[in-house]
Amino acid sequence: MQPPPPPMGCPPGLEYLTQIDQLLIRQQVELFELFTGCEMKNKYQITNSLGQQVYFAKEDTDCCTRQCCGPARPFEMEITDNTGREVIHLSRPLRCACFCCWCCLQTIEVQAPRGNVVGYVEQEFYICKPKFTIKDANRQTILTMTGPICACRCCADVEFPVLSADGTVPVGKVTKQWTGLIKEAFTDAENFGITFPMDLDVKMKAVMLGAVFLIDFMFFETQNHNN
Repeated sequence: MQPPPPPMGCPPGLEYLTQIDQLLIRQQVELFELFTGCEMKNKYQITNSLGQQVYFAKEDTDCCTRQCCGPARPFEMEITDNTGREVIHLSRPLRCACFCCWCCLQTIEVQAPRGNVVGYVEQEFYICKPKFTIKDANRQTILTMTGPICACRCCADVEFPVLSADGTVPVGKVTKQWTGLIKEAFTDAENFGITFPMDLDVKMKAVMLGAVFLIDFMFFETQNHNN
């Protein structure tokens, strides 16, 4: 997919996002990890609705961190365009998985390009349903996102609706797509879909993309490691 001309104020490399309302994220299956159980760096192909690759994401962590911290591990994530240029950079700090303490709530920082923060995804304290806020570079809440009470569903997609800042207007959603019994049982390679309004701020589209990786590590890496 060739990039369209960049609009005014659009971070370089995000031109693709100005003309689409959907992204598909497919995690690659690592055969070495499948046969040995040794956690490898996660890699993801990011495509449009026609299956054309738009971006490619690769986790940047060391082996010790992956094996010792598992899905709770901190990571840097490089998202590159089809020329290999990094256009989005994600940073997830190390936090434990106890949602009842404010210092343990999960977060991810989104930069586009590296060094230029465009937003954050932050977990909120919750009792039943997981809740997240999608914020701009000034940490002002732009969107909210909720999850199901149980993210483990057999033979069904799992949806995380994205709403307006006050939680009243549907804006889009992040969907963890069911990939089949064998793949779900024996690998931690997931498929996700994102939908958002065509005219949504391109920076917020990038932050929603960052939310996918936080959701993957929080809910689905854990699930598959426990199988």
